[in-house]
Amino acid sequence: MQESTVTVKGQTTLPRDVRAALGLASGDRVRYIILEGEVRILKARSVKELQGMLARPGRKAVSLEAMDDAIAEGAAQSAGAER
Repeated sequence: MQESTVTVKGQTTLPRDVRAALGLASGDRVRYIILEGEVRILKARSVKELQGMLARPGRKAVSLEAMDDAIAEGAAQSAGAER
């Protein structure tokens, strides 16, 4: 378990092992997620870094228009099922 001390200004130094686990370097930004009394620290990523994250080998990319059409079709089917 890693620990660090909080200063009077609310600052702390992330331990080396934590920085290594998150792949953090000087100047990187972190995000804090608070869930039920616990805090998770994540390396902040730019939108550009997310490109291709959901790509699957052998599957063709889907356009935004195709996604919108699929959402509209699913909504229409859902509305029909409720009747």
